[in-house]
Amino acid sequence: MSDTGHFSEDYFAGLIPARDELLLELEEEARREHIPIVGPVVGSLLQLLALCTGSRSILELGTATGYSGLYLARACAELQGTLVTLESSPELAERARANFRRAGVENHVQVLEGGAVETLHAHADQSFDLAFLDIDKEAYEPALDQCRRVLRPKGLLVVDNTSFPQAAELNSVVYNDSSWQSVQLLSYLPGHSPEKDGICLAMKVE
Repeated sequence: MSDTGHFSEDYFAGLIPARDELLLELEEEARREHIPIVGPVVGSLLQLLALCTGSRSILELGTATGYSGLYLARACAELQGTLVTLESSPELAERARANFRRAGVENHVQVLEGGAVETLHAHADQSFDLAFLDIDKEAYEPALDQCRRVLRPKGLLVVDNTSFPQAAELNSVVYNDSSWQSVQLLSYLPGHSPEKDGICLAMKVE
């Protein structure tokens, strides 16, 4: 019988994916300014999911300074696709644009300013292969309806921070609604804010 022991969190903290200078700079900036970011583990997961699913049209709700968007935009650049990312703060949106330019992926990114739900209403004709939801948790449930509307059938939704109490309504809807096929993961995520959190992966069934 195999050993039922397991490695410590310190062990997995030593397996964080490598980052370039720009991402490391944004991580330090986030620590200094108390900007919550997904960190290198979730960022790398997003990039892998985008590449593995061949997602050429990606929607991100919640840009901040562009940290998670850089991972998604780099996948788009490799696939010759486009990331549309939504940010309610004009100041953060401009900082994100500057970071996308520094990374050389600005031709694959469209940063839209405004509230996520309202902005998606104004872009009703677009369809996306993958959506990443990471905005104020109180807006998760209404944003979920918009994500379902714009995702193509079999499109993938990734939701961050699903261990937050404010995400409970979204978690319930995704779990009980037959139009989603979903899995919830409670994870240790070094560099994430917070480092122990939930992530939801949900496929739009129809």
